[in-house]
Amino acid sequence: MINKEKLRRIKLVVFDLDGTLLNSEGKIGEESISLINKLKKINIKFSFASGRLHSACTDYAEQLGIDVPIISLDGSLIKSYPDDNIIFESSIPDRYTKKAIKLADHLLLKIALCNADAIYYTESNSLIPNLLDKYGNYEQVDSYEMYLSNTLELVVAGDFKQSMKAFANRMTFPYTFGLNTSYYRSQSRGDLYYFEARKQGADKGKALKKLARHLGISIKETAVLGDWYNDRELFKAGGLKIAVANAVSEIKYHSDYVAKRTNDEDGAAEFLNMLMDVRDI
Repeated sequence: MINKEKLRRIKLVVFDLDGTLLNSEGKIGEESISLINKLKKINIKFSFASGRLHSACTDYAEQLGIDVPIISLDGSLIKSYPDDNIIFESSIPDRYTKKAIKLADHLLLKIALCNADAIYYTESNSLIPNLLDKYGNYEQVDSYEMYLSNTLELVVAGDFKQSMKAFANRMTFPYTFGLNTSYYRSQSRGDLYYFEARKQGADKGKALKKLARHLGISIKETAVLGDWYNDRELFKAGGLKIAVANAVSEIKYHSDYVAKRTNDEDGAAEFLNMLMDVRDI
């Protein structure tokens, strides 16, 4: 059980969305909604730290009445809602994006460019909406040229492992410098491989620290809830760490508390009840 004193000092709770706050149908549990509304009345703030685009998070912010800036694209963007003020933005340098587009075309891989509001793809990459698990608005464009400078994340997909490995090798150090990259096999579709790249220094953990400073809150006064590998840096930031029951083993290992309930059982509410229980309301 978490020390009650640590629970009492929490002023900001940040949720991962998919697999954590949201159930398999993409909905927030009714118990969590009720508890968040009660905790907001005693000045506890809430936000999200998601791999989704900002525009794919705002409906949930509206549902919960959240007015704290949202961390999106795994830390590449911190943007307020509903007024859309950018607190932090980390775009990939144009030269890396151009190199990635050229290399993906050469290896017959599919590539998309993500910014705050849309995932852009060209006609030759028309399979992108069917290949990616990324949540957000998909928009076909004639050329990537107009979107190079606003790329917060680039995503490459393919079903030929050797081509994907060759791409990943050519887009990591020493061939490129200044990128955070990840190469992995799809969890839901074993025939697909993905490569993602963001500017170095952009991750959920660093974004949480920036958000806390923006709000005038100590990192020790924050709590984070997650389930997946992209929550690793979030769990290293220094706040209270909560894993839902369906979280991967690595996230559970680094957590301060593992909920008994999964995301489909509204596991977030288990922690929110703990926050309520230590406060005199």
